Amino acid sequence: MTRIFFFLLVIGINLTINECFPQQTPFHHWTFLPGAYMDEIIGEASGETAYNHMIEMSGYNRDRLNAEYATTFLEARYTVERLKEYGIDEAKIDRFPGRQTWDGIRGELWEVSPWRNKIADYDDLRAVLASGSKNADITAELIWIGEGREEDFHNRDVAGKIAVTSGNVSRVHNLAVERGAEGVISFNSPRPLEGPVQIPWRGIRGDNRRFAFNLNAREGYLLRNRLLQGEKIKVHAVVEATMRDFELQIPTAVIKGTNPHSGEIIISAHLFEGYTKQGANDNISGSAAILEVANTLNTLIIEGRLSRPVRNIRFIWVPEFSGTIPWVKANKELMENTLCNINLDIVGLWLSRSYSHFCLMRTTYGNPHYLNDVMEHYYRFVGETNRESITSRRFSQFPNRIVAPSGSDEPFYYKIETHYGASDHEVFNDWGVQVPGIMMITWPDIFYHTSEDRPYNSDPTQLKRVIVITAAAVYTIANADDDMAINIAGETYSNASKRIGHQLARGLDELNQATPENFNHIYKKVRGYIEATVLNEKETLGSVLELVITDMEKVKQYVKTLKSGVEDMGKAHLVALEQHMQIVAGRIKSTPADISLSSLEKKASNMIPKPTGKVKENGYRGWTEAIRVLPEKFLEKYQYEDVEDTRELPRLTNGSHSALDIKKMLDTQLRTESDLKAIMNCLEVLKEAGLIEF
Repeated sequence: MTRIFFFLLVIGINLTINECFPQQTPFHHWTFLPGAYMDEIIGEASGETAYNHMIEMSGYNRDRLNAEYATTFLEARYTVERLKEYGIDEAKIDRFPGRQTWDGIRGELWEVSPWRNKIADYDDLRAVLASGSKNADITAELIWIGEGREEDFHNRDVAGKIAVTSGNVSRVHNLAVERGAEGVISFNSPRPLEGPVQIPWRGIRGDNRRFAFNLNAREGYLLRNRLLQGEKIKVHAVVEATMRDFELQIPTAVIKGTNPHSGEIIISAHLFEGYTKQGANDNISGSAAILEVANTLNTLIIEGRLSRPVRNIRFIWVPEFSGTIPWVKANKELMENTLCNINLDIVGLWLSRSYSHFCLMRTTYGNPHYLNDVMEHYYRFVGETNRESITSRRFSQFPNRIVAPSGSDEPFYYKIETHYGASDHEVFNDWGVQVPGIMMITWPDIFYHTSEDRPYNSDPTQLKRVIVITAAAVYTIANADDDMAINIAGETYSNASKRIGHQLARGLDELNQATPENFNHIYKKVRGYIEATVLNEKETLGSVLELVITDMEKVKQYVKTLKSGVEDMGKAHLVALEQHMQIVAGRIKSTPADISLSSLEKKASNMIPKPTGKVKENGYRGWTEAIRVLPEKFLEKYQYEDVEDTRELPRLTNGSHSALDIKKMLDTQLRTESDLKAIMNCLEVLKEAGLIEF
């Protein structure tokens, strides 16, 4: 009983320290970097300059000039010109073969009967003409088809007409032209009430493409109502478009460290998301922010206000995914020397206008890394010092005010969240690359992927705060020595208790929802949450060792002590979970759960996969080719459709995790539980492909 009490006391102390500490000491804020360094970074970082970059590159949705396709795109040229102006090393554009892209030239939609009225014009707003539209010069009658579902076409003759819909333009277009329609007008919108004048960036695909126009909800409803009232409306549609060859252009630059062989940090943002769509927040904001991060750090270093870091800091501006992939593949040696990636995607939003938070999307358990805690550290600092606390109101509204001259003066709303892909950091996180990467993002964004994604919805203050967080975090890692490694490990350990505590609370709630029929299964699963998190936290602590410069043994011993502490936390939390299980068992009149391993679990616990050198031979996703060439009969025998995330599973094969550990780590991170047999089958496939060995 004494042992149980001790374990519960440890839990209580950890939860109290980590959940209540900011509220107990709102007057104490700390950073890894000395206060004098932070003052320099905060003072030098300019949200106004970043905002001006946004205006220069995406002040409005412009028609891209033909010459840009043949030479250099405006955004790439502008970025490199600024880098050279700032005197940053190796500012250049890396170029890779592209393909072809659709380019709109003209798109006009005129009502010709019963009135003469222009409905839409590509010269006014580029989003009105759906990408993929083909040349047309047609006069036709409009017909209303509702949402444009299969059943909406019943008893409607759309042949030779232009279909008007509130449904998705691509889906409706395909159905309509199959039935002989000349084209489609859609006013589909994800936010018709919040953004009645937004036009989403949408396109059409397929061999039977004709043309489509996108209207905003306000104009679309007026047109719909006229048709529903029985008006016969004729329009004249003129479309000119072509396909253009393009190359992938990637501006890059580097702030050189004193010992580049000790590693690099790569900061990325996508400068292009296609060549017709041009979004200010998505993602010229990220591109402008890292341009100002480069300027801020370079200025401070050149002027001697910051010492030159030990490690290189590299910046890349990419076409989203399409450019990141070939760049990473072409720089395999650089990837081996890269410690981590910080990716900025959609970061400039005026937060309160979009009911948004500035979110940190962490790495997965398959890429455990101290980067998560370094980023959280600076998020917390900016967040806690840029809000008014009632306990310190006598001293200052904001304890450390980070505000741009023309920006908002509002609190910094932020969230630390689990991993989310769908941006360029996912290329770095891939099993074939193995560079841990995080993403910074403002979300939700009510202007996302619409014609309203303009600079005026962004905030110079938010940009300044983004620049401060990014610059401070990257400089902390780039200049880290043994003492900084120890400091980062210590804070990681502190945060670990909070994360393990969260999994305990989650597990307690799932146990409370259990029934006698699934009680045993639920208890095993929620124990796995704690066990998996302990594994991840220990591996995260171990990642700090890559920062050591001088005394590896000293730092190793410190990290070893912290790992032991994490194990003790896990044991204490499992004791508490077991006590709760006993109580719930009595409550639902079930026998206490049995955690002994099944025969399959025993087999899985002895199956310990280790990756081979083949994994990284061909870079990003190259490892999937080895699976594609396996015989169909073999793949039919070892099916693994019931694995929730087949990208994360391989990343967890580190030579120490068993197949059972991998299941626990997948289930802890993901919404849906993965089948153990399917996990084992997937591992057999990876083994057959020569990607792992047992």
